[in-house]
Amino acid sequence: MMSVVDVTFRFLGPDEGTVLTGAIEAAYGQTYDVRWVYDPEEVGGRIGAGTYVSCVAESPAGELLCHIGMSLAAADDAVGHSGQAVTLPAARGQHLFTRTKRHLMDWAQERGLAGMYSEATAAHPYSQKANIDLGAHETGFLLGWIPASVSNDAAGERAGRQSAALFYTKLNDGHEREVYAPGRHREIVAQTIELCRLRGRVAEPPAGCGLPPRSELHVEVDRDHNLALITVLQPGADLEQAVGGERRHLFHRENLDAVYLDLPLERPATALVADHLERLGVSYAGVFPNHRTDGDVLRMQSLHRVRVKADDVAVASDHGRELLDYVLADLPQAS
Repeated sequence: MMSVVDVTFRFLGPDEGTVLTGAIEAAYGQTYDVRWVYDPEEVGGRIGAGTYVSCVAESPAGELLCHIGMSLAAADDAVGHSGQAVTLPAARGQHLFTRTKRHLMDWAQERGLAGMYSEATAAHPYSQKANIDLGAHETGFLLGWIPASVSNDAAGERAGRQSAALFYTKLNDGHEREVYAPGRHREIVAQTIELCRLRGRVAEPPAGCGLPPRSELHVEVDRDHNLALITVLQPGADLEQAVGGERRHLFHRENLDAVYLDLPLERPATALVADHLERLGVSYAGVFPNHRTDGDVLRMQSLHRVRVKADDVAVASDHGRELLDYVLADLPQAS
C-alpha cells in the first residue's frame, strides 16, 4: 500500500475537466445525480469562471486518488457548497477524504469565505463522521433527497430514495444579522445557529410588521433528482394558498417525489406565516443556504409516495441524533 506521505494536493485547471468526469464515472458509472459533471467542457467552464473549485490528491506518478469540489453561486460568493467527493479504491484507508477536504477548506479560509456547506449520505455514518472531524455540524436532514437511481457502495443493499445530512463548517465570521424563525421552530433554529457559530440572533418581528398581499416565489424543478425547490423570495399573506397550489401541481402534474420549500430567515414575514404551512403537509428540514436570498433559509420538505423511517437514516453525533429526531417527529402523521 502506498505510504500516506506520498500524496500531492493541487487544484485542477480549466482544461482538466476530464479528471472529474473520469472519477465520477469510476465511482458511480452513469448514475450520479448531478449531470453536468459528465461534461468535461462544462466542468472546465465552471473552473475557469471561478464558480467551481476542484481539489485533487494525487500519487507521485500523477494517479488520481481523491477529488473534492466546491461550487459557488458567483466567483465572489461568501459560502461554498462542497460536493463531488470521490476516493478511488487505491487510496481507501488513508483518510484522504479528510485530508483533501482540509486542503480545500484551508484554501477557502485564506480567501475569506465565511463557510462551507456539504451534504453527506445518511445511508451510513462514515462520511458524516469525516465532516464532523473537520469541524462541521449538522444543520438539517433532507429526507428522500437522493434518487433511487444513484448507484455506488454507499447505500449498500438499501432500496428507494435515500436521505442526506447537511453540514456547515464555519471558516470566517459572517455578517451580524437578525433571524426571524417561526415560533414552532424557533428553538431548534436558535440551537443550530449557536452550534454552527453563525452570526445570527433569533429575534421577534418588529411591532406592526405587516405582510404584502401576495407572495413572491421562484420554482426550480430538478429532473435529475425528480424534485423541486420552491424559494420564497417574499412571504405574503397568501403564502399558504400559493405554496399549496404549486405543491399540488408539482406532485400531481409533474409527478415529482419531493418538494422542498425555502423561507428567508432574514425577513420578519417568515416568522408570521411559516407556522401555517404545516396544514399543507410540509415539515421541518433544517437551516440551509440559498443563493437566491440574503442569508440562510428555513427549509421545509414534503414527500410524495416516499416513506422514510428512522432506521433508514444513520447519524454520527449526539447533535445529529437530536436533530434527526426533531425532523422525523415533525413529519405529517399518516392518516
